[in-house]
Amino acid sequence: MNDSDDDDTQLSDSALTALQAFYMQQQHKEFAQFDRYSVGSIEENWQLSQFWYSDETATQLAQEAIRAVGRGGRIACISAPSIYQKLKALGNEEFSVVLLEYDTRFSVYGEEFVFYNYSDPLKLPENLKPHSCDIVVVSPPYLSEDCLSKTALTVKYLTKEKILLCTGAIMEDLAAKLLDVKMGKFLPKHNRKLANEYRCYTNYATRLDSDSIS
Repeated sequence: MNDSDDDDTQLSDSALTALQAFYMQQQHKEFAQFDRYSVGSIEENWQLSQFWYSDETATQLAQEAIRAVGRGGRIACISAPSIYQKLKALGNEEFSVVLLEYDTRFSVYGEEFVFYNYSDPLKLPENLKPHSCDIVVVSPPYLSEDCLSKTALTVKYLTKEKILLCTGAIMEDLAAKLLDVKMGKFLPKHNRKLANEYRCYTNYATRLDSDSIS
């Protein structure tokens, strides 16, 4: 009887292991369906007004930022985690990058993550000195005057000069007034279709308009 009990226990353990493996497979399949709507393993949260850029657009914008800062440059991404993640994928020791983001799930990036609330735009850690970033890449979470006006204070505090802003076409006049940026021809795309047309604005000459996304 004891031998039989041991066999039954062993069989139950094996069955449990197999069942756990099955559930893991199912979870992986479910997560795979959302890969194109995620940054790494972090999925969009519409309640936080998160809309990830497509892989092509994120790559294009990241490459533009790298070109803009050159060797030894420093890049700040404000509310633009999909661009930050692409910079990390393209990254090397030739530039540094920091992410300012409200969503604390991105704290997994360690010291490069800075909690950021646009409602308190100058509440920043001491290590983020004024004009310490060669370019600021920013994508405000809301298409509102209040959001852009407050975020602009952070941008102007951090940037040495260059600004790459992605926001709605309807924000053109306000963006020009606040940050002295001009709308380009480049059309950033998101993983999910948005009702509002998005555009890129810069205060320097870029290659975005001449580059194309296949």
